[in-house]
Amino acid sequence: MLDERRLETVDCVFDAEAAGRLLIESFAPWLLKLGLKVELVEAGRPPGAPADWQPGAVLRLPFSPGICNYGGAVCGQSLMALADTSMMLACAAAWNGYRPMTPIDQTMHFLRPVTFDVVADARVVRVDRRTSFGRVMLYSDLDKCPVGMVASAYATADA
Repeated sequence: MLDERRLETVDCVFDAEAAGRLLIESFAPWLLKLGLKVELVEAGRPPGAPADWQPGAVLRLPFSPGICNYGGAVCGQSLMALADTSMMLACAAAWNGYRPMTPIDQTMHFLRPVTFDVVADARVVRVDRRTSFGRVMLYSDLDKCPVGMVASAYATADA
């Protein structure tokens, strides 16, 4: 369960602009070649949010031939990188700032081939001082149908 007290005591300053800077300045240079776009970061509960709201980030992976396999579909490695990056930014939103972290578990289910832009909606399900758990839903930009889903856990050295 998400620690609501943590979210209520934090001024929400980690936003899409901060996430975009983090992506450029702190992530592996090869990741930038995917062309990921930060569309939304929710570090604090927006007005009127449902009771089950969770902090998170929404990223887009633009379709391009350079991220496809020999059959013309986006390769699994590109989708995993999208999910991993999305979840790391969602964790930064929950913590209201980036902490060095590493995935300790990540399971992805590929639901159908992808030949279009993909939108990742990453949400933090539970966060504490050193570990966070999350889910990422990958959607087709064309018809908004799911193309993949990921469950993940991350650890940080910060306490």
